[in-house]
Amino acid sequence: MTGDLLGDLDMFETDLFGYAAARERDRALPKLPVAIAGDARDTRKDGDAGPAKTARQDRGLRSWLAGAAAEKIVALAYDRRGIDLLETRWRGRGGEIDLILRDGSEIVFCEVKAARSTQEAILRLRPAQMRRIHAAASEYLGRVPEGQLAQVRFDLAVVDGTGCADILENAFGHF
Repeated sequence: MTGDLLGDLDMFETDLFGYAAARERDRALPKLPVAIAGDARDTRKDGDAGPAKTARQDRGLRSWLAGAAAEKIVALAYDRRGIDLLETRWRGRGGEIDLILRDGSEIVFCEVKAARSTQEAILRLRPAQMRRIHAAASEYLGRVPEGQLAQVRFDLAVVDGTGCADILENAFGHF
């Protein structure tokens, strides 16, 4: 991250949309063996370098890149509102928080979803995920001077297929 949100966004768009070209380049590279010769898991034939990436791995990479791009779009939207970005993909023992921001005296914990519609994103935010976000937020608050007395807000940000961000402030309750 360079600190320049527009430059970072361009980098992620390049990564996201250049993925197919990168995959083609990767296919041209020699593959390293995934099992040691003679190992019981070694199912390779002579001259075979091992299995290619699975469809599941491809979907996982695409999802990760789409999520990272969506987070950049949302961070830019908050920046335009004058809200300071503190952390991205902050991970605690309780779980991960996509974006942590400061809006004046308030700490904002934001869950970012890439979805076709806001309604679809709301349905994807399950109670178990909200509990994990609350647990991680509680852990994060233990590291700031205000501690558990800090004013907090939990937002849900949705990025649709066109790249438009919709931020729902106070989308889910306080812990």
